[in-house]
Amino acid sequence: MELLRLEATLLSLGDRVLSFDREGRPYHYFRRGLTFKRALDGSLHLRYREGERRRRKLTREEALEVYREVLALAEVHLKDAQRRREVLRWTPEGLLDSRPYREAYPWPIGILPPDAYLSVVLQATTGCTWNRCAFCSFYQDRPFQKRSPEAFREHIQAVLALLGRGRLLRRGVFLADGNALALAEPLLPLLEEVGRAFPGEPVLGFLDLFTGLKKEASWWGRLHALGLRRVYLGLETGHAPLLALLHKPGHPKEALPLVRALKEAGLSVGVILMVGAGGKAFREAHFRESLALLSELPLGPEDLVYLSPFQENPHTPYARLALEPLEDLEGELQTWVRALRPWA
Repeated sequence: MELLRLEATLLSLGDRVLSFDREGRPYHYFRRGLTFKRALDGSLHLRYREGERRRRKLTREEALEVYREVLALAEVHLKDAQRRREVLRWTPEGLLDSRPYREAYPWPIGILPPDAYLSVVLQATTGCTWNRCAFCSFYQDRPFQKRSPEAFREHIQAVLALLGRGRLLRRGVFLADGNALALAEPLLPLLEEVGRAFPGEPVLGFLDLFTGLKKEASWWGRLHALGLRRVYLGLETGHAPLLALLHKPGHPKEALPLVRALKEAGLSVGVILMVGAGGKAFREAHFRESLALLSELPLGPEDLVYLSPFQENPHTPYARLALEPLEDLEGELQTWVRALRPWA
């Protein structure tokens, strides 16, 4: 069965489901318990379960094989003439070609909150203002720098060219990189550029406690007027000793006045906590004090709490601490979910 939507083409073939954007590129393929997702750079990523959730990036040859399979299925089952032309103009090699992506994003896209995966990512900055968190390896290859309005405008045009009609799948604009909202007055003309290119689209972005507390409460109202709608705070933990161990500045309690200021400006908040950080040594205090902090935050139904399973990167200062990890991270995650469910 084919389902033709304004923003996408879907094929449902029993135990296989294929999804294509309006440029004809596959972005999701489900096959007998395996989920393949195409990234903007053309790479293909596999998600599956073997007891616990697993994921990996496919090799070039593996990706080409899957792309051949997807195109062959589309050729047999896709009947609408226009949608066939959109999909079948691609080759497996063309789908894997990363050059258009690199033209739009000279620096790779860093981490994104889950609800922003289908946002248009615009890099107002590269890197992270702090870039010293003990657990983070995302921005070690780049300095923090901001784009001028002229360079940002060119970047927006390159991103729009990359997306083409695939933009129809996107909802909102995520202002990257790691801490773009740390900018002061230079942020304003960049938000104006976003508003011109994406009128009416909500703008999202990361903010750290240390930077946020330095801003006047009225600042957030100015950003709201320019389209900012959600701010993500990587609190990581409510336990101050663990936060210091993670080498993040500030104290967890400093989230209280910042979240109040954001909410008074009409912004929604995404709070991120890392389940499993600190391993066995910090497990109880991390859980107890993080939940206590959440109970004090003035969060409403429009706000989000993300429980991020902590994955230790062996090339970070955190790894050198040699903390004993939790034996059952998935089980610990479910413990946190059950504890938060009454607030949902």
